[in-house]
Amino acid sequence: MATTKTYEEERAGYYKVLVGLLVLTAVTLIQPTMFLENATFGVQMLIGVIKAWMIVMYYMHMKGEKLIGASVIFAMFLVAFFFVIVMIDVNHFQFGDVSHITSEVTSAGGSSATDH
Repeated sequence: MATTKTYEEERAGYYKVLVGLLVLTAVTLIQPTMFLENATFGVQMLIGVIKAWMIVMYYMHMKGEKLIGASVIFAMFLVAFFFVIVMIDVNHFQFGDVSHITSEVTSAGGSSATDH
């Protein structure tokens, strides 16, 4: 049984989501200096996931879709798969001594402090 909403009800829902996104954006800007300073990365990622979920569900109209759960599980599997592949590659990186990321030479071209 489908329920129908009036234009005003739909618009009010979108405004609530917009206000929620603006509040979460303000929390994103304030959080690193006000609270949970030691867990900034985790808190920022959690806020980002919540904002992305709100955008997908409401503005991309996925709220009533039946396959959204399967899509999310598949996306999480892909992210985990590529994360594992990258971590394996990083652990077996062959050219660490010549890489600009992992070598002992600093970005200024001199040697690191441990060489002196």
